[in-house]
Amino acid sequence: MATTEETLNVAGAQLVVVRGGSGKPLFVCHDEMGYTGWMKWNEALAANRELIIPLQPGYGKSPRQDWMWRHRDVANYYLNVIREMGLEKPDVMGFGAGGYIAAEMAAAAPELLGSLTLVGPMGIKPDEGEIAEMFACTVNSYMRLSVHNHEAEEYGQIYGGEMSPEQFELFEDARAEAARLGWEPYMFNPSLPNLLKSAELVKLPTLLVRGAEDAVIPPNCIEKYKAAIPQAETVSISNAGHRPEIENSDEFISAVQKFLS
Repeated sequence: MATTEETLNVAGAQLVVVRGGSGKPLFVCHDEMGYTGWMKWNEALAANRELIIPLQPGYGKSPRQDWMWRHRDVANYYLNVIREMGLEKPDVMGFGAGGYIAAEMAAAAPELLGSLTLVGPMGIKPDEGEIAEMFACTVNSYMRLSVHNHEAEEYGQIYGGEMSPEQFELFEDARAEAARLGWEPYMFNPSLPNLLKSAELVKLPTLLVRGAEDAVIPPNCIEKYKAAIPQAETVSISNAGHRPEIENSDEFISAVQKFLS
């Protein structure tokens, strides 16, 4: 499917946006390592959704915004992007740290969103286990930790050495910006569970997705999100770690399509 990459001056900043598909908007917040390209799951969901994927400021293509100090700042910026682009209640999906951003968007303005899908979301500190440390190891080590199913075809395409040196530079840019936004406290907001418990957010259809073998996000993260958003549906994707959308894309696509329909 044809996709476009355009640079917009929106909400007071320059933002690179990838778009593809047609239909109701699906606003996608990529994970802590950045946008890794148009994959099978993108293609499947774009059959009846227009995917709008902002490339997060500071991640190598969209310029860093010095005023963004927390993931909540990025969330509020994205809400302004949605307003200025005239998107009418888009569905919002976030992965990893992008799930953290999407959750902050929902906490701040649930009335602007059509639904919320969080995939292996950071953002809430687990009571049991820890969110894996991504800054104390190399990019390759974190990628290996993130992915359980190393036999997945798209794992090899992204992390198997076929990416250009430019892409690995983008990974390092991503790590630097993720550290700036999420170093302390590490990848969570102590206020988020309470901020999510709003009357308006209880009306927002929500799906929580976790790879059954996720070594980055402990199961208790999903349990605490479920406690904060009691109407949320939960799905565990088999034979997958922190990247279920590429590790077991068929099962992931089926779960998300069922929810969005």
